[in-house]
Amino acid sequence: MFNIKMRIYRHKNLLYNIIMSDNIIEQIQSKQELIEKIQKWVTLDSQLKIVSEKTKQMREMKSQLNSQICDYMNAHNMAQNKINISDGELRIHEKKEYSSITFGYVERCLAELIKDKAQVNYIMQYLKDNREISTCSDIKRTYKKPE
Repeated sequence: MFNIKMRIYRHKNLLYNIIMSDNIIEQIQSKQELIEKIQKWVTLDSQLKIVSEKTKQMREMKSQLNSQICDYMNAHNMAQNKINISDGELRIHEKKEYSSITFGYVERCLAELIKDKAQVNYIMQYLKDNREISTCSDIKRTYKKPE
């Protein structure tokens, strides 16, 4: 799989697009080439939107089926059973799902450990101020609102 990053920058009033993919760098040489690259980008973006929507629907359907299957198997004391399928087997297992570590969670935990609210606030502000931040150029697509 290729790792592709796009960067757009200006140099001497010329617009450049550098595509870095496994150490291959291509520069756009003309306005026509820029137009072609933009058209290709828009086409890919549209296709990805369709695939993403379809993937979301499929995940929702799979989740519903998962709940229905697990409920049935648990209700009929089949939770320990294995179901053979063409390329393996299915079985129910319990999994732990941890919530994300958020600033709110960290603050609540610190408040339980440290009674001085000023110290908790100081630590929270320090954590917020010293997060790693990376910046890169990206293309953002907006859609026209239907009239």
